[in-house]
Amino acid sequence: MDTALRDKFLTLWEKYFPGSDLPLTLEIRAPGEDTSTRAPPAKGWKCLVCDLVKIRRGFSLDYDAESIGCAGGKIYTGFEKTRRPEFRYFISTGKEGVVEGERYKRTPELVDAWIRTVNCIPSEGKVIAFRRWDKLSVSDKPEVVIFFARPEVVSGLFTLANFDRPDPDGVICPFGAGCSSIIHYPWLEQQKDDPKVVLGMFDPSARPCVGLDVMTVAFPMKKFEKVINNMEESFLITGTWDKVKKKMARSDAVHAVQKQ
Repeated sequence: MDTALRDKFLTLWEKYFPGSDLPLTLEIRAPGEDTSTRAPPAKGWKCLVCDLVKIRRGFSLDYDAESIGCAGGKIYTGFEKTRRPEFRYFISTGKEGVVEGERYKRTPELVDAWIRTVNCIPSEGKVIAFRRWDKLSVSDKPEVVIFFARPEVVSGLFTLANFDRPDPDGVICPFGAGCSSIIHYPWLEQQKDDPKVVLGMFDPSARPCVGLDVMTVAFPMKKFEKVINNMEESFLITGTWDKVKKKMARSDAVHAVQKQ
């Protein structure tokens, strides 16, 4: 990681998004490449989005297949390639005596068609290294940058994602589990010449794991580098954004009261 770029963003983030949570990063890497702590084996089911609260608090952890207690999480991190047979019913109508349906798709056949569009990411035999941005070191090579943010911050990130594009489609919002929107889809975008940013955390099953009004915005790293260098010539330097910053401060005050 270019630590000058890391520090540049930290300064700009506090200037234009004061008090807002720092993003997380992820990197698929070989195990043992540094001295980071391996996330412990999962004990029963647990949503990976819930588990990432530790990273958001500043812990640096490497996850492998044993660290993840959710079947969907293992699929979207690439540690498993095959879904269980009843999955088509689990996501749709359910099947009496087999599984209760979440009803996120109308029919099992629609689930089948959707699954055929989902490509695996190559993490078998590797770990996924999660770091908060300020914890990045020279040995890290982040591939995705993940923000957990409320609407005003999302507004700024969305606009930055589209700032240097001629088209209106710099941000995508694909269907999938919460972890797919912060790991799977943005990592796949990182492999493209013209990567797009992923807006996410619409999955009702993952919503209990994030704060009130919080969504996610995940940047492929090659796109995020451009965003950092564009910040000080963008709308962030205008009076329009000054007004939004005041609203952000009011929002922070309301949420602080709600936490009491």
